[in-house]
Amino acid sequence: TGGQIGNNDSADDVLNVDLTKVHYLSGPFDVEGAKPGDLLLVEIMDVQPFQDQPWGFTGVFDRNNGGGFLDEIYPSAAKAIWDFEGIYCTSRHIPGVKFAGLIHPGILGCAPSAEVLSMWNKREGELIAANKLERKVALPPEPQSAHAGSADEATSKKVGEEGARTVPGRPEHGGNCDIKNLSRGSKVYLPVHVDGAKFSVGDLHFSRMLSVAPLISFDTPI
Repeated sequence: TGGQIGNNDSADDVLNVDLTKVHYLSGPFDVEGAKPGDLLLVEIMDVQPFQDQPWGFTGVFDRNNGGGFLDEIYPSAAKAIWDFEGIYCTSRHIPGVKFAGLIHPGILGCAPSAEVLSMWNKREGELIAANKLERKVALPPEPQSAHAGSADEATSKKVGEEGARTVPGRPEHGGNCDIKNLSRGSKVYLPVHVDGAKFSVGDLHFSRMLSVAPLISFDTPI
């Protein structure tokens, strides 16, 4: 969230979070020699929180600002802060609970080609148009808060108007995987669509539970 969530006892920051400023990534990194059609092998050597910020949070987004899989049951914003000690964490907001985390990146992937990006925007635009649910099923390109690095004005405008968001995850490049087992010692093979691969990684989690219905994560500044 770009530091929007604080280590405090109020859920107002979750209630009012700007969801155009989430999933900060490191990258893109050029991989020498990588060409379209290649597979990029990424080995995760280690993942640790910042030493001066050994904490994370669990957030329940308000139904009117992000929501979640169970927002019919839990419609209001809520938050728990977790303090890290080695591989374990505890929370003053959930007393008596202590468990070992499995730190991992929620997002890692290579940049799409122009053709792949166009396919995503078409596919997700059709999904949004056909959606009859009372929740968002995909997020279209959003110029607000788009970050184009050192690109010129014309390119920055194009990025905002056409660039893919990190939701939903997409099978063509890795992306928003949210797989807890992609932790230290894991290897993942990612399709390369552009010269240099343009690999990016971010959205770090201290722990995560995956099941059929709810999805719970503990985000952390890493």
